[in-house]
Amino acid sequence: MRTLDMSPLYRATVGFDQIADLMDRVMTNDAGTQSYPPYNIEKTDEDGYRISIAVAGFSEDDLEVEVKENALHITASKPQETAKRTYLHRGIATRAFSRRFHLADHVRVTGAVHKDGMLHIDLLREVPEALKPRQIPIQSQPPVTSDVVDAKAVN
Repeated sequence: MRTLDMSPLYRATVGFDQIADLMDRVMTNDAGTQSYPPYNIEKTDEDGYRISIAVAGFSEDDLEVEVKENALHITASKPQETAKRTYLHRGIATRAFSRRFHLADHVRVTGAVHKDGMLHIDLLREVPEALKPRQIPIQSQPPVTSDVVDAKAVN
């Protein structure tokens, strides 16, 4: 069992609560990691990502994708079967699940597609212009400003 004391971080920093909370969440989730349903996270572009979840046995009506407070929630539930079936072997799990992914700032979900038993959720990171790096021109001489007022402009 891993424990990490975050109190020195809280005492010495201001505004880094999200990082400490994220580390705390990761450490607590590490102990009981979910394995159902299996999923992949891939980088599709410089600012593009895709989460693919194996959802065999579920239709689009059984699945729900929701973004709320920088978190992506995927839930699935199958209505109870009315017909009684006798399985000789049951290897396809269609049990209800809930999967949650925390999204970074400026990451938004652009779409979701259900195809061939896979749910693909596309994400895009959109960094605002104000946060992007910008080049500052360097001048050899400061601009000349004159404190002299033109008499014609005043009158």
